[in-house]
Amino acid sequence: MTQRNPLVKLEDLGQSVWLDDLRRQMLDNGALAQLIHLDGVNGLTSNPSIFAKDFVERRAYDGAVRTLVRAGFTPEDIYEHLAVEDIRRAADLFRSVYDSSDGANGFVSLEVSPALAHDTRATVDAAQRLWQAVDRPNLMIKVPGTAAGLAAVRELLTAGINVNVTLLFGIDRYRQVAEEYLTALETRLAAGYSIANVASVASFFVSRIDTLVDHLLDSRMLASDS
Repeated sequence: MTQRNPLVKLEDLGQSVWLDDLRRQMLDNGALAQLIHLDGVNGLTSNPSIFAKDFVERRAYDGAVRTLVRAGFTPEDIYEHLAVEDIRRAADLFRSVYDSSDGANGFVSLEVSPALAHDTRATVDAAQRLWQAVDRPNLMIKVPGTAAGLAAVRELLTAGINVNVTLLFGIDRYRQVAEEYLTALETRLAAGYSIANVASVASFFVSRIDTLVDHLLDSRMLASDS
C-alpha cells in the first residue's frame, strides 16, 4: 500500500496546502496527481515567472511554440494559449477536491499580466477573457493588490469570477481587500445573484517578510561580531 504524506493531517486542522508551482512535466508524468491524492495538496497557484522557467530553462514547450509561431500567433498569444492549456489540465486534476469539499478547496490560480497592475479596466478585461478561456469552476484569477487591482477585484467578484488577490504586503491593504470582497458579495446578493460558488483568497506574502527579516538578522549578527 502506498504511504500517504502526513501533510494530509493538516486538513483535520482546517488547513489547506497549496503548491506554488506548475510544470508541464508534472501534468504529463502524474506527479501532480500524486501530490493531490497522496500528499494532501489541495490547491495550486501559478504566475508568469513559473511558466517562464518551463518555456526558457526547461524548454518544455519548444514543439508547441514552433507550431503556434507557424500558425501566426504573437508571443503574448502563445504564452496565454499554452498557459490556459496547462491550467485547464491542472484544474481537472483538482476537480475531485473541489467537488468533495463543496467548493472550499481544489482551486487553481492563473495570473493576469503584471503589465496591467495599474490599469483597472485592462485587468478586468484580461481576467474575464482568461475566465472564459479556461472555463473551469475551480479557477481563480490572480489579481495584484494595487489600488487599480482592488477596483478590479470588486468588479470581478461581483460578476461571479473567483479571485486570488496577490502581492499583499501590509495589513492596511489586506483590510481593503477584505472590504472589497464583502462589498462585492453584498452587491451581488442585492442584484439577486447567488454567492454560494464565488470564492476568493488573499495571498499575504509571509515568505517575503521572512526573507527580509533573515537579512536584517544576519546584518545585526555581523555588526555584533565586529
